Amino acid sequence: MLSMEETHGLPQSSRKFARGQRRRMTRAETALWRALRGHRLESYKFRRQTPIGPYFADFVRLERKVIVEADGRTHESEDAILRDDERDAWLRRQGYRVLRFADDLIIGGLPIVIERVRAALAA
Repeated sequence: MLSMEETHGLPQSSRKFARGQRRRMTRAETALWRALRGHRLESYKFRRQTPIGPYFADFVRLERKVIVEADGRTHESEDAILRDDERDAWLRRQGYRVLRFADDLIIGGLPIVIERVRAALAA
């Protein structure tokens, strides 16, 4: 078995979690990933389910420190909103800009989402 240093400092359970999340993307995450992957957005390289500190970013452009989150219904409860706020505050302290989009907007208005991501990358 590889040591934590040999696996980029992540415990095996975290690596399995990220791998599982990549395999079980929602419809909105899949649509967004198709638009972001493979340098399709003005040659920017995005990664998905990437660990950043104690969190996993749905999609991230590491060099620009821009995180894009696809928020489904599970993000609508009061507890989830508080957790997301704490998470976003921690990520902002690390220098990241976090963009959150509801699944419904991604599915019904992907061009709007992509334009907002493009603007964040340009800023």
